[in-house]
Amino acid sequence: MNITDLSGTTTLLNGVKMPYLGLGVYKAEGGKEVVDAIHYALDAGYRHIDTAAYYYNEEGVGKAIKTTNVPREEIFVTTKVWFNQQKYEDTFKAFDESMKKLGLDYLDLYLIHWPHPDFYLEAWKAMEELYKAGRIRAIGLCNSLQHHIQGILNLGGTVPMVNQMEFHPNLVQQDLLDFCKQKNIQYEAWSPLKRGALFDNPVLKKLAEKYNKNIAQIIIRWDLQKGVVTIPKSTKKERIISNADVFDFHLSEDDMKKIDSLDNNDRTGAHPDHFLEYFAKKGIK
Repeated sequence: MNITDLSGTTTLLNGVKMPYLGLGVYKAEGGKEVVDAIHYALDAGYRHIDTAAYYYNEEGVGKAIKTTNVPREEIFVTTKVWFNQQKYEDTFKAFDESMKKLGLDYLDLYLIHWPHPDFYLEAWKAMEELYKAGRIRAIGLCNSLQHHIQGILNLGGTVPMVNQMEFHPNLVQQDLLDFCKQKNIQYEAWSPLKRGALFDNPVLKKLAEKYNKNIAQIIIRWDLQKGVVTIPKSTKKERIISNADVFDFHLSEDDMKKIDSLDNNDRTGAHPDHFLEYFAKKGIK
């Protein structure tokens, strides 16, 4: 990944260019809050917005895109199919519902949100059809481990172009990252800042002082230098602008290793092999 500035992209295996820094909108309220956040981001130079059916704010995302001066073709939009809609026919319905809410003619990236063990391969086959029909520019996975990816590769069809995972200094999963690189599958980070839980980390504090940056900027730069697309979430204008101020410094190899060493396999979300039980305990279907 050649890191240049906020307009920079990585090229997916099918040739589609994906901005390597974007705005995540998980838990952003679907009305004014998400519209304002996206406008702040687009005005600051962001060109990548990541939402999902489960976030219940696709309509707000669509409104923000419609009401900005930035041309649609310059904005990379991602949404996702939730695990309870991954039967073959249900995936088509889910896609149509999302597109109606977003108000878009085409989607840049569609992801399987969590791979339902019984149905995610059905969802993939439906997504392949949507991709081949030109309704989606790229398709991929979210929260998928190597065996999930291998299940899709074994189908012998379209190779996933992206795998979006929980990724931060406490959860690197280097083996999975290496596997995706080997298969030319772009790795992408959700919760890159671990929901603020890393902001008191002494190693990161020292690095922030060394580079005259804040901890969020250190982590985001680490993501990019690891070759990982990243979508930090914020609804605050100042934070959105600050999160993109990562192109005037470079972490040394030693400092990259210091951040890598913080890996302790600690998750903020579910394990991809046990997410059904995780969500069931929370009453989420």
